[in-house]
Amino acid sequence: MQTSQDDGAAGAEGTPISTRWVELSVALALMVLALVVIGDSLRVGAGWADDGPKAGYFPFYIGLALLGASGWTAFTQLRHWQRIEVFAERAQMRSVAAVMLPMVVHVALIKFIGLYVASALLIGWFMHRHGQHRLATKLAVPVAVPLVVFVVFERWFLVPLPKGPLEALFGY
Repeated sequence: MQTSQDDGAAGAEGTPISTRWVELSVALALMVLALVVIGDSLRVGAGWADDGPKAGYFPFYIGLALLGASGWTAFTQLRHWQRIEVFAERAQMRSVAAVMLPMVVHVALIKFIGLYVASALLIGWFMHRHGQHRLATKLAVPVAVPLVVFVVFERWFLVPLPKGPLEALFGY
C-alpha cells in the first residue's frame, strides 16, 4: 500500500508509519548482531580442525548469511527511499505497545522478583486491562498458572527457573 504522506514521525494522529525507517532500523540492528556473531565466531575459532569444525564454524556462516540478508534489505530500502509504503497505522502501533511494554516490564522484573511472581503480575495485568473477567477469575488464574508451571518444571522435569525473594521465603 502506498501513500504520498511523509513519515509522520511527529505528524498527526492519522498519519501512518512508513516502512522505510522500520525496515532500515531493523536491518541495521541485524547487521550489528551479525557482526557480533562473526567477531565472536572468529574469536573462538571458525575454521576446521583435525576432528571437525571448530566451535565458531557454523555461527560464523550464519552470521555471514544474516549480514548479507540484512545488508541487502538496508541497500534495497535506501535505493527505494522515495517510495513510501504504510507499515502500520498509529492505532495499530498503540495496540502493539499495549502488549509489548508490559512484557518488557515482565522480563525486567524476573531478575528482581523471579519468574513466578512476575508472571502472576503479567497475567493479572492482562486479564484486568484487556479482558472482561470476574474478580475471582482475575485472582485465581494469575496464581494458578505459575503454580502449575512450578510443579511441571521444578518438580516433574527438575528444571530450575529464576526465583525471587518470595520463593526464598518458602525455601526454594
